[in-house]
Amino acid sequence: MSFIHDDFMLQSETAKKLYHEYAENMPIFDYHCHLVPQQIAEDYEFENITELWLGGDHYKWRAMRAMGIPEEKITGNASPEEKFEAWAYTAENAVGNPLFHWTALELKKYFHIEETLTSANWKEIYAECNRVLKEEKLTARKLIKNSNVTFICTTDNPTDTLEWHKAIAEDETFDVAVLPGFRPDEAFAIQDAAKFAGFIGKMQEATGKEMKTFAELLEGMEERIQYFADHGSNVSDHGLSQIYYAEGTDEEIEAIYAKAIAGDSVSEAEYAKYQTRLLVELGKIYAAKDFVMQLHFGAIRNNNKRMFAALGADAGFDSIQDQPNVSYALNNLLGAMDLTNELPKFIAYNLDPTYFDLVGTAITNFQVNDKGIKSKVQMGSGWWFNDTKYGMLKQLKSLSEAGLLMNFVGMLTDSRSFISYTRHEYFRRILCDFIGDLVERGEIPNDAKLLEKLITNISYNNTVEYFDFKK
Repeated sequence: MSFIHDDFMLQSETAKKLYHEYAENMPIFDYHCHLVPQQIAEDYEFENITELWLGGDHYKWRAMRAMGIPEEKITGNASPEEKFEAWAYTAENAVGNPLFHWTALELKKYFHIEETLTSANWKEIYAECNRVLKEEKLTARKLIKNSNVTFICTTDNPTDTLEWHKAIAEDETFDVAVLPGFRPDEAFAIQDAAKFAGFIGKMQEATGKEMKTFAELLEGMEERIQYFADHGSNVSDHGLSQIYYAEGTDEEIEAIYAKAIAGDSVSEAEYAKYQTRLLVELGKIYAAKDFVMQLHFGAIRNNNKRMFAALGADAGFDSIQDQPNVSYALNNLLGAMDLTNELPKFIAYNLDPTYFDLVGTAITNFQVNDKGIKSKVQMGSGWWFNDTKYGMLKQLKSLSEAGLLMNFVGMLTDSRSFISYTRHEYFRRILCDFIGDLVERGEIPNDAKLLEKLITNISYNNTVEYFDFKK
């Protein structure tokens, strides 16, 4: 029996039944990822498995560095063969890390290879992957279709032209909706003068308006949100290291904004007031336009300054951020939007796993709505360092005890790779094993209709209903 067999990770007969009858063949609704729209629009053809598998994948890069592999064979100019050999050496030593499972799942799903990757067989697997890649024409679109994906939402800067999304939408030969996600992180970067100045310049160019005041910035942001809506979007996302709640008067916010656009230093206390006001005001705009608001928080980025100088951001040198008063900040942010009944659909993702219970109890305070929206405020799936068996189970347990697991919108890819859709399979196997165990223990009734509803809701149906995309 191969390592990745039909019942991989399914430890009970009930788990096997749940997975194979209800979860396995459900489509994928990928409501948050980092795929490149241009590659989808142009149906990009990958040169080799190294480009497809290792290009941009900082999860793998971190593991390779831990094996003492020189950077030349990770992000440098080594040949594709040398990089793949280095990854094979790493993969066989990644036992216990989800990369070990993901590697095996991806090899079987996309390349029909049942052997585990090792230093002994890397040449054969490299050749076979490249053969399949070319003979089966595994282009960007083919990989999406082979993964049974129906919707994709990418992550896009407010100033993006969205030309590639438009091209995809107008292409009748491709029936997967690829829609943009509004990601205004740079609007919060007032403590980084160069980044913020660059963003304001691009916003002025995109809108044709000056943005000398905070009020003008909000007007510009609303215009760009509508631009995204006109291109089919109804999703936003925000990635913040820490979340704050600090109220400020209109005069204070304008003064802070004036300092920022002048390139002056902004204190942490001033930043907290600015971040709070901007999140709340954006949330109200999203509510008016029926956008889902996502908030990812708790990452401290680019910690290796030497490597940041050499490679830039998103190169695999990020960690979990800790901070005080998370509960106070999250509850009050949600409350500030809810106070005037302008809280949009909202998904909170915490990177620190110790916050799952905290987030679970916070979101239940703000589920009140008169539109019949089930679990309007959601606890997001295990994100980044929680994208593991341990992290997923912890999130599922916290959500099931604090809220309604039946309404959970489930897994997202959050990846730059076209073959990371096996993470949905991984999640569904873990979900079915978790629920199957509860059934076997007698803690959930062995009711076929109830269990089918639970598994299919979390795997796909809830996501379709919650995001309510219109192609």
